Amino acid sequence: MRAALRPVFRNALLVAATATATTAVLVATDVMPNANAQTTAPATPAPQMVSGLPDFTNLVDQVGPAVVNVEADINGGAKDQPATDDDEDMPEFFRRFFGPGMPMPQMPPGGRGQGVSMGTGFLISPDGYVLTNHHVVDGADEVKVRLSDRREFTAKVVGSDEQSDVALLKIAATNLPSLRIGDSRALRPGQWVVAIGSPFGLDHSVTAGIVSAVGRSNPYANQQYVPFIQTDVAINRGNSGGPLLDTRGQVVGINSQIFSNSGGYMGVSFAIPIDVAMNAVDQLKRSGRVSRGLLGIGLEGIDNDQARALGLPDTRGALVREVQPGGGAAKAGVQRLDVIRAFNGTPIEDASSLPPLVGALPPGAKTTLTIMRDGKSRDVTVVLGELDAGPRTIPTSATPAPTHDNPLGIVGEDLDQAQRRQLGLDAGEGVAIARIEGLAARRAGLQPGDVILAVGRNSVGTRAALDRELRALKAGDTAMLLVQRGGSSRYVAVTPRPASTPSEQ
Repeated sequence: MRAALRPVFRNALLVAATATATTAVLVATDVMPNANAQTTAPATPAPQMVSGLPDFTNLVDQVGPAVVNVEADINGGAKDQPATDDDEDMPEFFRRFFGPGMPMPQMPPGGRGQGVSMGTGFLISPDGYVLTNHHVVDGADEVKVRLSDRREFTAKVVGSDEQSDVALLKIAATNLPSLRIGDSRALRPGQWVVAIGSPFGLDHSVTAGIVSAVGRSNPYANQQYVPFIQTDVAINRGNSGGPLLDTRGQVVGINSQIFSNSGGYMGVSFAIPIDVAMNAVDQLKRSGRVSRGLLGIGLEGIDNDQARALGLPDTRGALVREVQPGGGAAKAGVQRLDVIRAFNGTPIEDASSLPPLVGALPPGAKTTLTIMRDGKSRDVTVVLGELDAGPRTIPTSATPAPTHDNPLGIVGEDLDQAQRRQLGLDAGEGVAIARIEGLAARRAGLQPGDVILAVGRNSVGTRAALDRELRALKAGDTAMLLVQRGGSSRYVAVTPRPASTPSEQ
């Protein structure tokens, strides 16, 4: 105890000392005296930044009645089938995030999951409009909504949007309690937020936490147009579709996903920003579907090797890896290896920050891209097309070839038209990698089965064209290879190192 209190005691002596006792006090505090030392006033105390813990009772009393239970009967339902042990342990459909190496759960017989999907929703108007998640009601034959006063209604699905994971329901009732819509764009990390939902069927459970981050991208689901709100609010099975509220009781998000290695809450939860959801609601009311703007480009992030190869000052921005023929970006003159640094004046920090800005605008909108090309900045005007959310073909690898004729030691193999169709490529597009004999290419992560689509901005469609483009590189140049693997493509920077043979570069 004495050792712990000693520094505090000595500091107190030092503050209380007069000018004539300065030397004695300094000796007592184990500090060598300074001939020029002067007595100073005590430092101003730091301001209190957190004033106690919040009490959410009034908030819950006010907003709780507008939170509802949603029950979706999927594919004819399975209410009469007893749950097996496997059913009890299986995560619900709405749990979209799985940790590294975590296999997707096996669904019960019947495809997507026959049975009853349990979730949460909330009333956004007194005349019975209910907001919830798309995946809670996806494929449902019948949807039931149960209010806090235990009344139950069969709901009509007005519309549902998979990209934003938002569904709009309507029940035949009036004079209902409803939640106020907040501004999710004003959220900042560290703010208190509250969730109300039905985890594991436990109605109107309240959990609280803070905003961990905003504008999070989702690498595990096809929702690139949603800048997620990350929180540490406890979210579990059954919370899906429930409201995320600020301390004013306003909805700022829809609880949607968790990141989990176990299937349960692990401190990382994700919510759809309410401004994204309400944009979808307006369109669903008007037309029953959601349309989004489309630039017509494929993007990827920028690493240090790529930044050096492109002559960029830093790794900020989104690298254009492909341009859709006939799309808005192509018509505006955007090219492969352009780097988008701003969209309508908003800086683009990385590739994931651009799609939400584009998707928030309607087809036909005029936008301005600030791009870097060959070390120079320029602005281009692009008229957005319309996003087609159809699925893409998942490609497979091709067969090997025997030799190479390029300084990177990449053994290419021509593709036939059937293989290109299977890979989702256009006619005359792409060269398969059969074997890697060059050290630099191996170090860059290239693998047999990858498909090279371009060298720099130049497309390649034959092994001879690939060898020709690679041979044209000057000694010491970094090759920027557009490589497709597993249904996606990105630029890979390959820098040859001096060696005794071409295959060891």
